[in-house]
Amino acid sequence: MKEQTLKVSISGMTCDGCARTVANQFEDKKGVLDKTVSYPDEQAEITYDPEQITKEELIDTINATGHYKVTGEIGDQDNGRSRYSLVIIGGGSTAFAAAIKASELGGTALIINKGLPTGGTCVNVGCVPSKTLIRAAEAHHRAKNPGFEGIETQSRITDFKKIIDQKREMVQDLRQQKYIDVIKDDPSITLLEERGTLVDEHTVEAGGETYHADNILIATGASTFVPDVPGLEETGYLTNETAYELKELPEHLIVLGGGYIALENAQLFARLGSKVTIVQRSEHVLSDQPKELAQALTGYLEAEGIAVLTNTELQQVQSDGDGKVVSLTVDGKETTLKATHLLVATGRRGNTKDLGLKNVGLATKGRGYLPVDKTMRTSVPNIFAAGDVTGKHQYVYTAAYEGNLAAENAFRSSSRKADYSVLPWVIFTNPQVAGIGMDELQAREAGIDYDTAKLTLDNVPRSIAARDTRGFIKLIRNRENDRLVGARILAPEGSELLMELALAMRHGVTVQSLKSEFYPYLTLSEGIKLAALTFDKDVKKLSCCAV
Repeated sequence: MKEQTLKVSISGMTCDGCARTVANQFEDKKGVLDKTVSYPDEQAEITYDPEQITKEELIDTINATGHYKVTGEIGDQDNGRSRYSLVIIGGGSTAFAAAIKASELGGTALIINKGLPTGGTCVNVGCVPSKTLIRAAEAHHRAKNPGFEGIETQSRITDFKKIIDQKREMVQDLRQQKYIDVIKDDPSITLLEERGTLVDEHTVEAGGETYHADNILIATGASTFVPDVPGLEETGYLTNETAYELKELPEHLIVLGGGYIALENAQLFARLGSKVTIVQRSEHVLSDQPKELAQALTGYLEAEGIAVLTNTELQQVQSDGDGKVVSLTVDGKETTLKATHLLVATGRRGNTKDLGLKNVGLATKGRGYLPVDKTMRTSVPNIFAAGDVTGKHQYVYTAAYEGNLAAENAFRSSSRKADYSVLPWVIFTNPQVAGIGMDELQAREAGIDYDTAKLTLDNVPRSIAARDTRGFIKLIRNRENDRLVGARILAPEGSELLMELALAMRHGVTVQSLKSEFYPYLTLSEGIKLAALTFDKDVKKLSCCAV
């Protein structure tokens, strides 16, 4: 038998009686050889047989009291290195979810972050600023286009800078409330504003100091991939990190790219008053989505005055006075475009440069992404990666999910796998694009005997009453068991329909069951029932609320 000693600090003890209570938790505990708990020192020292009980089980025993909590291992200073249960490189939702989970499990976590401010992409330059600006643009657009006869309204932007300032205030408030304040009173979590570099599989260097870790999590996120186009760097361009800090509204904005970031920003700035041209390399925007959906959305964007060019190839970018000139081919024909601003939204790349990956034998794939298995482990067992840096699912909610999962697997030495079988996603254009599960091509490739039901919104009473029937709801079901395998939605506020579909898919609710439920009349959710009915009936021949 090779005995080991665990020495930990404990919070919550207020007297010697508390120390005795903690010590009593180990009475008759198989594998515990000796224990000493001190209230004045706020610590415990436990000698144990690792073949009969693990360190994690010992820590869980203390935390299970509900009153006392292990806040870290003591004696963790060796050779000038501070020791933590988990060292995290990165400071976004992945990092914070992982740190909080590590703390909940009785460990200690160090977040090392420098680059984007605390909170990462979502709160600083992604979800939060883009969505509040999208809403501002929508308010302006709706005021000018009420959609009802007999109503005359107008709207004008009197101070673009104030819109940006209000956005900035919201970002600062949420960064403080949802990130900094969340961990400030947790003694098990430390935030260090430095750049972290891997030294070996258990050591990270930051700010001239070294930090030792049982496990390491790389959560450095992703940033804009900038294509190698002659003249682009010299001419200058915007990305999602800089576009939301403009002091003046662009007169003419060329958007390079046709993915969700490109489309959201194109419509945002167009509605605020910019002339906007989208330049997309592939056959249609949203190249990973069905052509039917992409073309419908393109039509709605063009109806708002946005020019959409597809099948393009960039040749070069040049400055021309105060403007920028883009030389390109469209359907093989050479042409040029001139604008005041360029926005690059041609995809993402993993933030893995200068991390010291070679020091631990890690290599990236594709655009700098770190490969991981379903437990979020890299090829080095105690080094995990999660969030956008893996390149798999670049949403803030999946990033937090993966951070939580990585911390659990690291701390408990477990192998719980990520499950994305029911993953909803949204593109916040107007109408919104929303999806879950498979599209038709994916269902076909999976060998599923499927059929589809497509309901245009001119069949949904809520949309008719709102004078906005743009879009459709398409459901995809497995004929063999009548269960949904996916859906694609193009509709104003269509994202609000996703969670009903997610729960139906998660719990095996049949299409027949969706048909039989009560749906309040004149709600958008009634569109799900009508779409379900469309599998077998022509809803145009049904009366209101009929089945």
